[in-house]
Amino acid sequence: MQIEWTRKALINFEHAIQFIAENNPTVAKRVAQKIWDSVRLLGNHPGIGRPDRVQGTRELIISGLPFIVPYTVEDGTIFILRVLHTSRKWPEIL
Repeated sequence: MQIEWTRKALINFEHAIQFIAENNPTVAKRVAQKIWDSVRLLGNHPGIGRPDRVQGTRELIISGLPFIVPYTVEDGTIFILRVLHTSRKWPEIL
């Protein structure tokens, strides 16, 4: 399946990695790669995420990291909606 990142998801991803990079660029690269690789797995396994708090979406838990990636599957395309740190308040609208 094709994977498309929404603008919000890309902004979330970039901000998270930039924040980490301020203190440790090496760790930021590893975190970015881990998130990216985890999302890529959805292409072959779109059901690996659990049902999300928001109806009609699923959430991919990034193993070993405090990040959750909500997504939807529509017409053979996976849409990455956000990249959220688990310490943040969950948005009502993704």
